[in-house]
Amino acid sequence: MMMMMSQYHSPKLAPNQCGSSLIQTIDAPLPLVWSMVRKFDNPQAYKQFVKSCSMQAGDGGAGSIREVSVISGLPAGKSTERLDKLDDDSHVMVVSIIGGDHRLVNYRSTTTVQGDEKMSVVIESYVVDIPAGSSKEDTCLFADTIIACNLRSLARISEKMVSNT
Repeated sequence: MMMMMSQYHSPKLAPNQCGSSLIQTIDAPLPLVWSMVRKFDNPQAYKQFVKSCSMQAGDGGAGSIREVSVISGLPAGKSTERLDKLDDDSHVMVVSIIGGDHRLVNYRSTTTVQGDEKMSVVIESYVVDIPAGSSKEDTCLFADTIIACNLRSLARISEKMVSNT
């Protein structure tokens, strides 16, 4: 796991940026967990704050662009996102937010999955600009909260799928 952290989850931060890495252990096989994470065209499969997703360009591979509609109650309505990297061999996915009506400017996340036939470890890290009028702590707390909820949801859904087989 240390190699994965140093290779994919140690971004350089500019003075006006913040970032973090969150880790979730899941009692489900790597192929199952990766099959859910890698679906760029269906983030709502486990991301509970996503209402809908429509592909704007591409086929779900690197370079694809999606528009995500967010549930009400969050300080955003839509987010335009680009899939920068999708590596099915190393189980690495990199996504950048390139537009939308939110304050996550220059947001870029890296998600990796490692594991075996019984268990998976998902690491999601991100870098984002700190908006004017916000603190580093508030910006990271917001992003960390959303990601942590998504990772817990991924674990819950994956583990339920395993228990139903």
